[in-house]
Amino acid sequence: MKSITWSRAAAISVVVGVLLGVWNPLKIDAQDVADKQVVDVPKFQVDPFWPKLLPDRWVFGRPGGVCVDAQYHVFVVDRGDISSYEMKTAKATPPVIDFDPDGNVANSWGNRDLMAKKLHDCTVDYQGNIWIGGSLDGMVQKYSHDGSKMLLQIGTKGRFDTSDDTITGAPMNSSHVYLNLPASVAVDPTNGDVYIADGYGNRRVVVFDREGHYLRQWGRQGTVAEADAGVGGVFLGVLHCVVIGNDGLIYVCDREGDRVQIFDKMGNFKRNIFIKNGAPHSRPGAASTIGFSLDPAQKFIYVGDSTDQEIRILDRATGKALSSFGRPGNQAGEFDSTHSLAVNGSGDIIVADSSGHRIQMWRLVK
Repeated sequence: MKSITWSRAAAISVVVGVLLGVWNPLKIDAQDVADKQVVDVPKFQVDPFWPKLLPDRWVFGRPGGVCVDAQYHVFVVDRGDISSYEMKTAKATPPVIDFDPDGNVANSWGNRDLMAKKLHDCTVDYQGNIWIGGSLDGMVQKYSHDGSKMLLQIGTKGRFDTSDDTITGAPMNSSHVYLNLPASVAVDPTNGDVYIADGYGNRRVVVFDREGHYLRQWGRQGTVAEADAGVGGVFLGVLHCVVIGNDGLIYVCDREGDRVQIFDKMGNFKRNIFIKNGAPHSRPGAASTIGFSLDPAQKFIYVGDSTDQEIRILDRATGKALSSFGRPGNQAGEFDSTHSLAVNGSGDIIVADSSGHRIQMWRLVK
C-alpha cells in the first residue's frame, strides 16, 4: 500500500477541519468562538465617504482629538501642522472643526495664539460646552458650543508643574494651580467636577471643581514590574485618556502599561482591563483611547490600540476581548494612529487618526 504524501495529508486534514467547523486560518481559540456565539458583539464598517471634502483647500494636520455632542455633531481638534509642501497649495484647518451628521463642515473656530500649541483630545460636557486638552502649553480650556467664548481655563499658558515652571523642568506631579502637558478631560454630569489626565510629564489624574479650583488627585510613575503585577494608581508611561462611565467610575488609559485602570471618583483603585498586543509595553502602547456602547449598562468598551493599530471590543464587566477591527495602513479602514475615538448617538465610532492626518467614521452595522 502506498504511503500518503505530506501534501496530500495536509489537504485532507484541511478538508476534514472545514467540514467539522474547527479549522480557522486566523487560529481563533475554540472558546473564543463559543463566547462570540453567545455574545452579540457589535460589528462596524468603515464609511469611506465621511467626512465630505473639506472646504477652502483645507488640509488636516494631526487631529489631536474627536468628540461628539447630543445632536450627533462631531468636533475635531486639529493641530494645524501641515507640511511645507502642503502650505504651497493648501492651508491648515482652523483649530476646531464642527461636522454635521452627514460630514459637512457646520462651523469652525479657534485662535491658535490663545490655544495650546498641541491640541490634545476634546470632550463635550452635559451642557454642550467643549473642553480641550492642551499639551505643550500646560492648560485645559472650556469653550461655548459655538466657540464664540472661552468660559474657563485651568492652568496657565506656558507655565508647567515642574521644578522650575518650564517645560524642560523635572515633573513635580503636585501643583494645585499648574498642569504639565495634559492629555484628556472628563466632566462629571452630576456636579460639574473636571477630571484631567495630566499625563505627559506628570502621571496623575487631577480633579477640579466646576470653577477650576483644585480638589484632589491620584497617580504616580510606575515600573514595568508594577504594571505587569496590575498595581493600580501607577502609570507606566503616558496617562493618555480619562472617561467617566455610566457606572460613575473613572476609566483611565495607562497607555504604555497596556491597560485601562478603573477608579472611583475619590481615586480608589477598583480593577484593571488589560489590553494584550503583539509587543507588550512598546510605544505608543495598547490603550490610547476608550469609548462605550450606548446601552445603559455599557456592555461593551471600545479601546484604541495604538500598537497594533486597531479598535478592540471588550466586555466591559469582565475585560474579556471579544473582537476587533482595523489594521495598520493608509487605506480606508486602516489606521496609522488610533489616537482618539468618540461614539455618536447612533452607536457609530469616529476615530481621530493623528499620524494618518484624517478622521474615519465606522458605522455600527444594524
